[in-house]
Amino acid sequence: MEKRELNIHTPPKHIVSAATIVLNDEKEILLIKGPKRCWEMPGGQVEEGESLSDAAIRETKEESGIDIEVIKFCGIFQNVNKSICNTLFLAKPIGGEFMTSSESLEVGFYSIEQALRMVTAGNFRQRIEYCLDENTHPFYVEH
Repeated sequence: MEKRELNIHTPPKHIVSAATIVLNDEKEILLIKGPKRCWEMPGGQVEEGESLSDAAIRETKEESGIDIEVIKFCGIFQNVNKSICNTLFLAKPIGGEFMTSSESLEVGFYSIEQALRMVTAGNFRQRIEYCLDENTHPFYVEH
């Protein structure tokens, strides 16, 4: 009888998240002030059995109270060392009311210039800039 080697390995552990750059009619960006990273765009982990765009819609509602319509997929930022894929979408508000949560201490719409000054965590400012520049779509950034 032929001896076969068992290939036992740990399945890869990746985190996939979905975030939105929500622009209102005045071209203002929706930002939340999180307890850890300060000002950022709404977003979070995609749940099992959930599409990327549905996760973006759900996370935006949970963190800001705002209902959105996804306009387009913009791109991906991949943190290779931490095995995190951050997907980014452009969206517009279609309803809801501002609401804070355990993930958002403050919520509001801010001019693009003001928002870019407020967002200081990691490469989040770059993510917003890429989403606002259609010439970069779709983008894939490894970091």
